[in-house]
Amino acid sequence: MSLLPTSKSRWSRRDVLRNSGLLTAAAAVAPLSASAATMNSGSAPLTITNKGTFTDNLYTQIGLRPIVNARGTYTIISGSQSLPEVKQAMFEASQYYVHIDELMAAVGAEIASHMGAPSAIVTTGCEAAIALATVACCIGTDPEYSQSMPYKKKKDQVIIPSIYRNQYDFGTRMSGPEIVEVETDAELRAKISDRTAMIYIISGPRAFEEPLSIKTICAIAKEKGVPVFVDAAAEEPIVPNIHFAAGATFVAYSGGKCMRGPQASGILLGPKDLCAAAFWNAAPHHNWGRALKVGKEEAMGILAAVRQWYKRDHEAEQKQWNDWINYIAAELKGIPTLTTKVNPITADLSNRAPTLTVSWDAAKVGITGTELVAMLDKGSPRILVMGGSGTRPDHMHSSFEIMPYMMEPGDYKIVAEFVSKYLRNPGHFENPVVPTGPTASLAGTWAVEITYLRGTAQQQFILEQKGTAITGTQHGELYTTELHGKVTADHVQLMSAMNISGSTVPYTFTGVASGSTITGDVKLGEYGAATFRATKA
Repeated sequence: MSLLPTSKSRWSRRDVLRNSGLLTAAAAVAPLSASAATMNSGSAPLTITNKGTFTDNLYTQIGLRPIVNARGTYTIISGSQSLPEVKQAMFEASQYYVHIDELMAAVGAEIASHMGAPSAIVTTGCEAAIALATVACCIGTDPEYSQSMPYKKKKDQVIIPSIYRNQYDFGTRMSGPEIVEVETDAELRAKISDRTAMIYIISGPRAFEEPLSIKTICAIAKEKGVPVFVDAAAEEPIVPNIHFAAGATFVAYSGGKCMRGPQASGILLGPKDLCAAAFWNAAPHHNWGRALKVGKEEAMGILAAVRQWYKRDHEAEQKQWNDWINYIAAELKGIPTLTTKVNPITADLSNRAPTLTVSWDAAKVGITGTELVAMLDKGSPRILVMGGSGTRPDHMHSSFEIMPYMMEPGDYKIVAEFVSKYLRNPGHFENPVVPTGPTASLAGTWAVEITYLRGTAQQQFILEQKGTAITGTQHGELYTTELHGKVTADHVQLMSAMNISGSTVPYTFTGVASGSTITGDVKLGEYGAATFRATKA
């Protein structure tokens, strides 16, 4: 019997899971005792159960559309689903009062014992672990300096090798130290001084292969007596820990990724004195990190996740994910020009799961990868996949990927059904209308005003033009980058990627030229959208 509904039936993910025998323990949990869940309001006892279905739940009731996650552990789509044991631990933790200092000491000690570290604290995510470790290294536990943060520090520099700069090193910058970049081991030796609080590295396979590797950095840092922080947020926390083995002082993980703990949780591992200093600078203490509050529910939830991590059958999980993507690949057979490729797990400890690459010629199938991804996102159920390439009319080779890492049991059948449906019956898509008319002349200097959701910015473009191709320089208020794009009649598109202190802000300007002005919209990736007006000098 098919596990999926006919066109006349109402689709329910809960029904799919129940019929397949794969309903999770969290969804099937029996009502808890009334005495344990009674609210102190004088009202009737409240029992805790999951009353929702995928199509009717507390999110849909406030106008949100839950997601079938075939993309992975992205914070923007709420990370992972916590394990049933985590949900149970968080509920039970909410029933009692405890002293937070005592709780964190006890939880940290057990987590450290499981993860093979001298000490541990729970944080509000890996980014918070970065921030608290930085402050611990900058000021220790001196209350005069803590209360003077971020203006005064005992040590006020953090070294980050250029190859390890990334958008997450914001955690080191939050407390205001100077970021010192280095390129070589000789430069690292030369830049370490009495002002150096810490060295930050983001982990990954290349961190063990580069000339300035984790091992090399840690050896130099040990000579100089400087702590080294390794950001291993999405990695599997294998024991013995490879980063401690390489000489790292701190290692930090996200709790809401592969461990499937609370989304707002992380773990900082390291020496007892520095972990204690990191917690001293955090809530509930009235210091720099008071805003980074970990509740008793998150603390016990991540402890439950850590316990389960070292009990879970990870080989069986990998086999299950592989079976799921092979099922999806089989369901897509027979679509003209379509090919599938299973990408096995690699040496990277982050997001360790096989993925499925699906490729086709949109001219033969009738839908591009970007159009398919949009259909899946807008459809019911809402499905998110990885990537999505192919645009009309000039780039019709299309592809996307499926990551099974955060799928729930039964999701693979849903993904297979709807991807197959949209590829086999895509409907009709028109090529975009191409503007006609004389090609606008854009070479020269332009004063550009960008209007953000809150505030404006004054920038400058210096553009060169060869036919319809545009190149040039974008002078921002603080940074400068290169522009490139095209003009079709009076329609203009300019793109850039501005490197800003370890991160990159993408700009896509789309507008219409009229004489000495261009007006239009700006897309800023995760930073939202804006409008702009450019005036030629």
